[in-house]
Amino acid sequence: MQSKRTRHSSYNVNYHFVWIPKYRRPVLVGKIAMRLVELLHQKTTELGGEIFDISVQPDHVHLFCSFPPTIAPYQIMYRLKGFTAHELRKEFPELKSRLPNLWTRSYYVGTAGTVSAETIQRYIDAQKRSG
Repeated sequence: MQSKRTRHSSYNVNYHFVWIPKYRRPVLVGKIAMRLVELLHQKTTELGGEIFDISVQPDHVHLFCSFPPTIAPYQIMYRLKGFTAHELRKEFPELKSRLPNLWTRSYYVGTAGTVSAETIQRYIDAQKRSG
C-alpha cells in the first residue's frame, strides 16, 4: 500500500474498523449485505477514502480502509454508519420493525502500518471464509 497525496501532505493512514448492528442481530444477510457493501464503497469514495477489503458477516462488519489525515476516525464512523443506516432502512423497511436503530454507537478501530496491514488483510480474508 503506497502513500497517497493531498495538496499539502503525503500519507499512509490505514484503519481496521469493526461495528455491529443493534443488539447484534444477524440482519446483514442477502440483499442487505450486498447493498451495504455498495453503500460503503459509495460513501468512502465520496469522503476521499479507499477500501482495501470488506467483510460483512450477519452480525458485524469488518472494513479495512484508508482515509486522508483530515478526517478523524470518529468522523469516518459517524458518516459511514449514519449514511448506511439511513439508506438501508429506507430500502429495507423490515429493518425498521426489528431494530430501533440499525447500528450501535460502539465500534472498534485499529490503525495499521505497512507490516500490520498484511496481517489485517489475512484476518479479514479468514473471516470471509469462516462466515
